[in-house]
Amino acid sequence: MANVTSHHAPHGAPSYGTDADLLLPGMKPVLELLAATPQRVSQVYCRKGLTSPDADEVRRLCRKHGIRCNAVDAGTLDRLCGRPRRGHAVAHQGVAARLAATEFTSLGALLQSVPDAPLPLLLALDQVQDPGNVGTLCRTLYALGGAGLLVPSHNSAYLGPAARRTAAGALERLPVAHVTNLAHALDNAEEAGLAVYGTGCGTGDAGCVDAFTTPMELPAVLVLGNEDKGLRPGVAKRCATFLRIPFARDFDSLNVAQAGAILMGLAAQHHAQKPVR
Repeated sequence: MANVTSHHAPHGAPSYGTDADLLLPGMKPVLELLAATPQRVSQVYCRKGLTSPDADEVRRLCRKHGIRCNAVDAGTLDRLCGRPRRGHAVAHQGVAARLAATEFTSLGALLQSVPDAPLPLLLALDQVQDPGNVGTLCRTLYALGGAGLLVPSHNSAYLGPAARRTAAGALERLPVAHVTNLAHALDNAEEAGLAVYGTGCGTGDAGCVDAFTTPMELPAVLVLGNEDKGLRPGVAKRCATFLRIPFARDFDSLNVAQAGAILMGLAAQHHAQKPVR
């Protein structure tokens, strides 16, 4: 029987996206946004080699708030912010911020809401980078009554138009928490009374349970890993139980969105069949 894995076609460099209207260019505007409402910033792009007190402050605020700061060349910044018209200088001044396309909720509020959801299941994505996968998972989670989504701020898919198109409206309705450290967030989830389930075992089937015959104990968190590498070791250590989907044929693995949909469907089925007390 095969492990649950999360393989997808390997990606090259992460896509920067194409939505110039979701980018805020300019040193002063970015500094003001980071200082006043850092939760509105998804990530920051800073020109390689840029040195100034303001640039140092941008990097410091990014570190303080757990916001990814990407060092990119000038050409990349020009493409992100749009080519200048003739006679007009590029206004980014070496810095641009990508605005969060999703309103985030706090981790505490999200954890508190899980038991009251129709399906008391929280989905945590450990550096899932394909927006299509994230959108598909959100669509399934919302349709089945799931509680919300938990994503790390670093190396995760941008929850912008590509993810929203695939989610077909679910991403706008699901509570989403953005966290700096997913492993610590899972510790908080366990302290809040949620069981923590992982997918894939790393080596063979030892330590995994059959997802078809062993129902998830809800409320719970289901943790899905990166398309290529799966769960990071520090995140995997927080998972009390690992689930596997038994295959009827000899087959390598399932896409992360496919595996997640099966596991969420099984959780919903077992939850619906649970006697009402």
